[in-house]
Parts: sequence; C-alpha cells; structure tokens
Amino acid sequence: MQKEPAQKLLFVINPVSGGKAKQDWEEFIRNYFRDQPHSMEFFLLTGNNDSASVAHYIQTIQPDKIVAVGGDGTVKLVAEIIKGTEMTMGILPAGSANGMARELGLPIDKEEALNVILNGERRPIDAIEVNGEEICIHLADMGLNAMLVKYFDDSPGRGMWGYGRSIFKMLWNKRIIKATIQTDEGVLRRNAYMIVLANARMYGTGVTINPKGAIDDGQFEIVIVRRLNFWAVLKVLMNHRNFPEEHVEIVSAKRLHLKAKHRGYFQVDGEYRGRLREVRARILPHCLYLMLPKTSDL
Repeated sequence: MQKEPAQKLLFVINPVSGGKAKQDWEEFIRNYFRDQPHSMEFFLLTGNNDSASVAHYIQTIQPDKIVAVGGDGTVKLVAEIIKGTEMTMGILPAGSANGMARELGLPIDKEEALNVILNGERRPIDAIEVNGEEICIHLADMGLNAMLVKYFDDSPGRGMWGYGRSIFKMLWNKRIIKATIQTDEGVLRRNAYMIVLANARMYGTGVTINPKGAIDDGQFEIVIVRRLNFWAVLKVLMNHRNFPEEHVEIVSAKRLHLKAKHRGYFQVDGEYRGRLREVRARILPHCLYLMLPKTSDL
C-alpha cells in the first residue's frame, strides 16, 4: 500500500467561536492526528492585528494547507489573506451558524470535516470584491438583512429571543432604498427593501435568497427584494423559508455600481459595515482554492 504523504497543516483558531474553549479544538485536532504522519501548527486569533500576524506566520512556516477553525468570520479572515494565490484553505466549522460551510456542502461533524481537509478535492471558487477593500465569499446586502445584523449585534439578548426582538425592530424601522444599479449589462433604477450581492445561494439561517446561484460560475447575482409583506417576511426569517419568487428580481452580473439616494445599512458576510450610499463590486473568478468533499456539486 502506498504510504500517505505527510502534510504540513496550519490551524487558525478562533478561540471563542461557537462558545467552544480553545483547548477543546487544539486537543481534538492533536488527538485526531496522533497516529498520522502530518505535522501541525496552531495560531490562536486574539482580535489584535490578526490578519498581519497570520499572514506573517503563513510566510514563515509555508504550510501545505491553512485551516480556518471557526465561523464565517474566521473563514473570511483566512480567505482575505490567501486570495489570488495557489495556497489551499480547509474549513473546520466551529461557529454558531457556519453558513459558508453549509453552502459549500462541508460536513459539520468535526472528524468528517478533517477528513475532507486531508482527502477531499481541491477546487477553486469565486469571491466578490467589495469597494476595493474586502472580499465577499457568501452574501453582502444593503437594507433589511444588514439592518437585522446591526440590531442583533447591538442587542443585549442573544439566542432566539434576541433574534426575534431584532426582527421586529427591523420591520418597524424598515425603509425603501431608492437605488441606481449599474452593471456590465446596463442600468437599473429600482425601489427596494433589500439589495443583495449573492455569490452563494442561502443565508446561514437556511433562507435561500438566490436559488440559481453557484459559487464557481464566474459571476454573482443581484437580488432585488422589491415587495414586502410583513407576515411573509416574518415567516421567512422565523421559519427559515425562502423569499416568495414574486417578491424578488434576480440579475446576473460581473460588476456593480450601486448608488442609493439615502444611506443604507450594509453588511458583508455577516459583518456590519455601516450605512453607505455607494457600493462597487466585481467578481474575482476562481481566486480561492478550497478543500471540498469529492462528491460536492457547487
């Protein structure tokens, strides 16, 4: 039998993701690899200049694979560092929702996820460059959902109670976005409650916003939520249903310049970015290499 080649793995761990203590993840990973030929290095995120520190560590140890151990924020941090390179990223889901991992068809089980990192299929995926400053792997949006992200971040209560309160506050304070949307195909003028830049299909809650989306097709979708029925939206958000097709308009694009009449709440991959009037975006085809299940169908 051919001996499995040894791999050098760097695990970038968010010690507070999903409420897990950092010792849990380190101990589990070390035990998993106890009788295997692979070598491991660990980097624990501190929240203080993490991107520069991780980039320096990667350059120093030259790992074969960099593994993000955390939620969507940890995945995004590592992806920002290695985008546009030949480096390979693995994902060990350790967050609360793990929206990106679910979208990519990655197993949530820890041992199965590590098996994919070692023995899965290396595949390229796209990302959206947003305002020339960051990438969006998953979903970015202006309007209702970004407002919900902001309210939930500021909420004193977490869990379903905090989420429910944030939803009602968002619906109470909702407002229409009057926007001009310029793409590589032309110009749209729309009034909408939410405008989504979708590289993927669904939010971490399981709500599908872009049914035909593919994360490796060289384009993204602009999803315009033009109509809003209070009870319909409440059902979508509370019961993880999909937005009714008659409420949305979907346009494929490679570039976007969004100009709103008034500042709108804006988020990228679950991170609130403030109230903006303009957003520029462009697709970065196959800019990131991930380890994915061999049977995955993005």
